[in-house]
Order: sequence, then structure tokens, then C-alpha cells
Amino acid sequence: MEYTITLDGKIVVITGGYGYLGKAITLGLLANGAIVYVLGLDAQKFKREFIDNDYVDSLFFEYCDVSSSDSIKTAFGNIGKTNVIDVLINNAFYSKGQSPESMVDEDWSYGIEGTLNSCFKCIREIVPYLKNSGRGKIINVSSMYGVVAPQFEIYNEYPQFLNPPHYGAAKAGVIQLTKYYAAYLGKIGINVNAVTPGPFPSSSVQSEGGFVDSLAERTCLNRIGKPEDLVGAFVFLSSDASNYITGHNLVVDGGWTIK
Repeated sequence: MEYTITLDGKIVVITGGYGYLGKAITLGLLANGAIVYVLGLDAQKFKREFIDNDYVDSLFFEYCDVSSSDSIKTAFGNIGKTNVIDVLINNAFYSKGQSPESMVDEDWSYGIEGTLNSCFKCIREIVPYLKNSGRGKIINVSSMYGVVAPQFEIYNEYPQFLNPPHYGAAKAGVIQLTKYYAAYLGKIGINVNAVTPGPFPSSSVQSEGGFVDSLAERTCLNRIGKPEDLVGAFVFLSSDASNYITGHNLVVDGGWTIK
């Protein structure tokens, strides 16, 4: 028997699938045969990001506000009416506030809500669909700062990029949430895993070359991550090649967290 990693015909739902990293993940899933539903707030941005793609018959937009349980439920219901959902990728997040010393309660709560609670809501609402089919996969997106603390000296000259305290706390929670649901859902054939990106600064952040150099020096590969570097992890965990993997946190960080 020939074993290959393929997503032919699989229905994948991804939140935030048109952002800096989300777009690359979405295109990678499509290139490997998946039918992808991108959940987001901005249909026009979705169209702009994918206007030149070759997957018009396999790529769809579904409005969803991940802060709202009702919106998530409606989005999954719309997709589930005509499809058996195979994979959910929880990629979207929202946050505000930065200072470790003067962050106000509202900003802390908002960041936890947008990074951890929104992930929980999506998991909770997808479970009935996956239980109904007796299979499926959930992939949550964490961060290297959910595994290790920031190296604060990196930010001395670039305080505008300082990683905020609620981000790492929430992303660590995402990893634990992954383990929890992997244990809870495994007996009915549902896999739950996490992907933890390392230094993948956005295009705007990359305009500060000195900061990017500092990030690169702290990896084993001496470079920052490119969006396409993440694709393989999501394709693998979405495919049948990972059917015996659950509760795992796949770190894609160029070696950042082992140094």
C-alpha cells in the first residue's frame, strides 16, 4: 500500500484564514486537495487576498465573529448543512494592550477572550458535528510564548514590539486546552493537536531590520520563519497520515525553544 499525505476531498474550516499566516496555511491546504472554508469578518479582504488563486471551486468564505458563540454556531451550521466537516483549524485571535506593568483589566480580559476563550468556543461548537460523523480533527494555533518566556533584551531597542503578558498566558492555555480535548474526544475518534509557531513577524514588523536580525539570531536556523514554513505542519495534522497523533504540540520555531 502506498502511503501519501493528501487532503483530497477533505472539508477544512479555518478561522482567520486570510491573514499573514492564515493565507499561507489556506493555500497550502488547497494545494493538497482540501476544500477550505475561511471564517472571518471581512468578505472584501478575503476576496482581495485570494483574487488570483486557482481554487475558485474549492475555497469559500463564511462570515464568523469568533467573539460570539451565536456567530460561531451559525457559521458551523451553514457549512454543516451540506458538508461533513473533517478539520477545524483555530487560527484567529484578537487582542489589545501591551504593558506588563500598566495593562488595565479591560485589556487583559480582552486579550484572554480573543486568544483563549474564542478557541474554546470554536471547539465547543464543532464537537457535535465531529461526534456525529465519528471522526475529525481539531488543530489549535499556539505560540512559542505559550512554551517559553520572552527574551526581554530583544525588545530593549524595540519596545513597540514587546510581547504582552496576556498573549503568552492565553497561548499556554491553548496548549492545555488541546490536551484536555484530546483526552476527552479521543475515545470517539477525534484528534486534537496544536501547532506552535516561533518567530514569524508580520510584513510591517519586518521593516525593522535590526529587530528581525535579533529574532533570527535566537533560532538554530539563524532566520525568521516564512509563512510557507508553517504549511507542512497543518497539512500533515489535517491528513490521515497523522491519525495516531493526538494531544501533541507541534513546534515550528526554527529551534527557538530549545536554546
